[in-house]
Amino acid sequence: FKENRKDDIWLVDFYAPWCGHCKKLEPVWNEVGIEMKNMGSPVKVGKMDATSFSSIASEFGVRGYPTIKLLKGDLAYNYRGPRTKDDIVEFANRVAGPLIRPLPSQHMFEHVQKRHRVLFVYVGGESPLKEKYIEVASELIVYTYFFSASEDVLPEYVTLPELPAVMVFKDGTYFVYDEYEDGDLSSWINRERFQGYLHVDGFTLYELGDTGKLVAIAVIDDKNSSVEHTRLKSIIQEVARDYRDHFHRDFQFGHMDGNDYINSLLMDDLTIPTIVVLNTSNQQYFLPDRRIENTEDMVQFINNILDGTAEAQGGDGLLQRIKRIIYDAKSTVVSVFKSSPLLGCFLFGLPLGVISIMCYGICTADTDGGVDEHEAAKKEHGDRELTDEGSEEEQEEEKNEKYTELSDGELKQKDIMEKKKD
Repeated sequence: FKENRKDDIWLVDFYAPWCGHCKKLEPVWNEVGIEMKNMGSPVKVGKMDATSFSSIASEFGVRGYPTIKLLKGDLAYNYRGPRTKDDIVEFANRVAGPLIRPLPSQHMFEHVQKRHRVLFVYVGGESPLKEKYIEVASELIVYTYFFSASEDVLPEYVTLPELPAVMVFKDGTYFVYDEYEDGDLSSWINRERFQGYLHVDGFTLYELGDTGKLVAIAVIDDKNSSVEHTRLKSIIQEVARDYRDHFHRDFQFGHMDGNDYINSLLMDDLTIPTIVVLNTSNQQYFLPDRRIENTEDMVQFINNILDGTAEAQGGDGLLQRIKRIIYDAKSTVVSVFKSSPLLGCFLFGLPLGVISIMCYGICTADTDGGVDEHEAAKKEHGDRELTDEGSEEEQEEEKNEKYTELSDGELKQKDIMEKKKD
């Protein structure tokens, strides 16, 4: 594979046999292979055990499992989107195709515009701007499509101040890149590759972190059709549409279904429906200090964030990191017990049981040792007493000797008295 891979375009899943996420991806990956083959795609689909071929995995910069990469010549493109068949196939087709796709006619332009919610178009001839456009496309092709067209192919409603130009078509309209206002072309394309309003999930929020924008989200329940849920969603949509010129450089707008993911991110239980503004670069977030009644209230809340009067919560400081470690550990334990109580008891009960037995053994060993030392001391003391006083037989003999000595003395004294009398 290492020697021959440059002859073809490869979509490879680097996995580990023990990885749970890899096992979950396996049936999806099989569907991707079948779909690419049925489409007649030039992309070859395969998978590699990164633990068995660690040198190749290391060469391609694999640091986690599963890692999906499209290998095209000397380039390796990482896939970071949702792990669904359609998303992976769309990624493979986009990256495997031409870097810049030409649009030769208005009919083709209309067809492409219907298929893609966001598309970038370069208009004009050879220029330094085109060279920069190609350079950015080689980097960001993993996220979006890049096209080129002549001015007469564009829709009639499009007017360009000058040529060459780079444009983005989205949200039913178009926007022209201005180097003086928008800065670097790569940064501008990275910011504009999303629609003005999104259905935000974990993957999308992760990608939005690369844009440097704050993310204003209505956290709602999509299945709940009550007035409050639909009202907050409508407010965010109206601000995204009507105030784009004011906020699009600093804010991304959208809604999120449910508060599970946002709770883990904020380490707090948010009551839905609610509105939260996230700074994904430093994990800070902003909550409105009063109820958002209408679009004007939301605009005021955003302006307070921009001018620094709104209070930021969270962050990535030391205390917040410690708090996150504790929160993640607690969440892991709770999730394990909820999903499988028996497994939770085994995983956490067994180590606690072993530790308890060890502690009991240590304490018991110390107590027995104390008793043994006490008995030894007592025995030694007893031995000393026996040594000083002798055994009972020795004491009896000594006593008899004294009695004998005393009797002999009395007899001698009696003999002396008798001699005196004589």
